[in-house]
Amino acid sequence: MKSKLFTTSLLASALLAGLAPSVAMAQGTNTPRIDQAQQAISARIQQGLASGHITPSEARELYRRDRDIDVRESRFKSDGRATEQERQQLRSDVNALSAEVERLIANRAVVTQPGSTPGIDNRQVNISQRIDEGVRAGRISQREARRLHSRERDVARLEVRFKRDGVVTQQERRQLQNQLTKLRQDVERAINNDRRGRGY
Repeated sequence: MKSKLFTTSLLASALLAGLAPSVAMAQGTNTPRIDQAQQAISARIQQGLASGHITPSEARELYRRDRDIDVRESRFKSDGRATEQERQQLRSDVNALSAEVERLIANRAVVTQPGSTPGIDNRQVNISQRIDEGVRAGRISQREARRLHSRERDVARLEVRFKRDGVVTQQERRQLQNQLTKLRQDVERAINNDRRGRGY
């Protein structure tokens, strides 16, 4: 019984990581294993961020790599099918990203720095992730995603400026929080209203 459970667990892990090709992936543009693996990686990044093993800047870089995979996947599917070679490249990219996430979580000691803004940093990463989820679900266009990510970077630059003297005042924190609240509202509005192609 234990052997059967262990085998089932191994198979589930392999499928989730996108390591095992499937019949469903053999034709057309469906890539369910890759999509599931990306969702699992996203959740793992969130866990690492919450535990302090992944820093906000690292999380942003990991999500950028995840977006690159999405863009590559869309390009591969643009002709109506994804070849086995293209699928293998996507699986390789996803596996490399997953390995990097696990490496950071396993090797990073949790350090709290003076003048840190973990609450604000976490909100930024969550918003970035939400934008990517909207793109992946087809609710946010690539054009709108670029605009939203640009606003996110503006907030990050403002945060860096506030931190230059080693202290982030309550007024500065409120300003950052207000901008993030507005950005999050716009992201949710875009996802819920599906405004693709309306010039946003």
